[in-house]
Amino acid sequence: MQIVETTNEGLKRGYTVTIAATLIAERIEGEVSKIAPQVRMPGFRPGKVPANLVKKMHGPALHNDALQAVIREAMDKLVADNGLRPAMQPAVTLGEGYDLGQDAELTITLEVLPVIEAPSLEGLKLEKLVVPVSDEAVAEAVERIAAGAKSFTDAKKGKKAENGDQVVIDFVGKVGDVAFDGGTAEDVALELGAGRFIPGFEEQLVGVKAGEERQITVTFPEDYPAENLKGQEATFDVTVKAVKVAGETTIDDEFAKNLGLESLEQLQGLLRGQLEQETAGLTRTQMKRQLLDILAEGHDFAVPPSMVEAEFSQIWQQLTHEASHEEDPEAAVKELEAEKDDYLRIAERRVRLGLLLSEIGQANGVEVSQQEMSMLLSQAAQQYRPEDRQRFLEYVRSEPLAAAQLRAPLYEDKVVDFLFDKAEVTERTVTKDELQAAIEAEEGTGSGHVHGPDCGHDHGAKPAAKKKAPAKKKAEAADEAPAAEAADEVKPAKKAPAKKAAAKADEAPAAEAEPKKKAPAKKKA
Repeated sequence: MQIVETTNEGLKRGYTVTIAATLIAERIEGEVSKIAPQVRMPGFRPGKVPANLVKKMHGPALHNDALQAVIREAMDKLVADNGLRPAMQPAVTLGEGYDLGQDAELTITLEVLPVIEAPSLEGLKLEKLVVPVSDEAVAEAVERIAAGAKSFTDAKKGKKAENGDQVVIDFVGKVGDVAFDGGTAEDVALELGAGRFIPGFEEQLVGVKAGEERQITVTFPEDYPAENLKGQEATFDVTVKAVKVAGETTIDDEFAKNLGLESLEQLQGLLRGQLEQETAGLTRTQMKRQLLDILAEGHDFAVPPSMVEAEFSQIWQQLTHEASHEEDPEAAVKELEAEKDDYLRIAERRVRLGLLLSEIGQANGVEVSQQEMSMLLSQAAQQYRPEDRQRFLEYVRSEPLAAAQLRAPLYEDKVVDFLFDKAEVTERTVTKDELQAAIEAEEGTGSGHVHGPDCGHDHGAKPAAKKKAPAKKKAEAADEAPAAEAADEVKPAKKAPAKKAAAKADEAPAAEAEPKKKAPAKKKA
């Protein structure tokens, strides 16, 4: 096997590899000796079929298998002998006109990962914005629960309905003079002012009394899910069967017990914990963005263009998909096109930060334990139907890169936590609004993915399984999305089982209010 370097420019490498015909022939003979005992042919006893007949029967398949095997060996030797770290799967081209009995001439091109010196972590300083959870915030949370749990009793005879009251109604909805599907219901309980129905519906019921009939006119929103009702004017013939008023809700231990808890104190403790968890998540986001800004400012090394292209492709796909669902898709896409260079810079920065975090993690022994990996597998399996979970687990265990993709986000979090521990952190107390403003003010360029040993990307050894990222509208949000996979990647031989089907959007003109009873046109969720 002869290997000659043809290109060595920056991160680009090129090679020609010559594989001798004798080496391929030896591999074919070895394959023949393996399968001959299993070959069956009329006139021959099992396992006694002559080798030349085996080759005649299975020649093309044996030749292809042997050729693929020696190419893989050539790639392994090329990578090992030259100390290469491929950034993406190398491009391998077999010379034109190749046939059995000839030397195989390969042209191999690839990009390698840059050599990155592990940065010094001395002097790393971060500011942690802390939001204390006040008693007032807990009290407001309790009151919100109480407001949602209020009960209604019949109002005094002749009372006119006000916002906050509940009316029980029958109605028939029409466009023109024709009743439309989903626009008729009986005994619907509606709290006025709650905003459950389309704009204008509840407002026109303020002032009604029990026993009254009223016709109201509304216009369906332009973004209403039912195509036949978008922007349409409709009338509803409404019969008011009852007017009810909200009862007083006493916030005490008995109220908490009705929620399944032991006391009001326990309810307050649970709500305080939820609020603290929420603000802690925002604090972490702010600190991570601050950390990544510091790392980005201190490092500016070359990154493989193919990785940047793959990263940008994924971001762009997300953003254009999002733009296609805007009110004016053409204008939204045009606006994106004007900012394309910004997104390219975001993609480059994300790749650079990912490589840097990977280097920091490797240099400092950051690892994902087997126990942590088992927990990840268990959590991921819950996204699948019960009958598919075992198949999913088997798939991940048999596909190393599928496992790497699952592991990568946790690996990145562990590297970030390691850096938090190494940094000199000062705390500053702020309000939640100030914390949110700080997050929005920062560039928000998260790495999105660690490109390293726990990476699900293809670095030349095997093809990676593709994963999708959630769409984001703004540049800083897009930069937080999971990293893209190689555009020319090969799909894995095995497929993971299908996940649970997502709940379909309610496209009926009137969403269900009660079992077997339909309510008029709610706002689009």
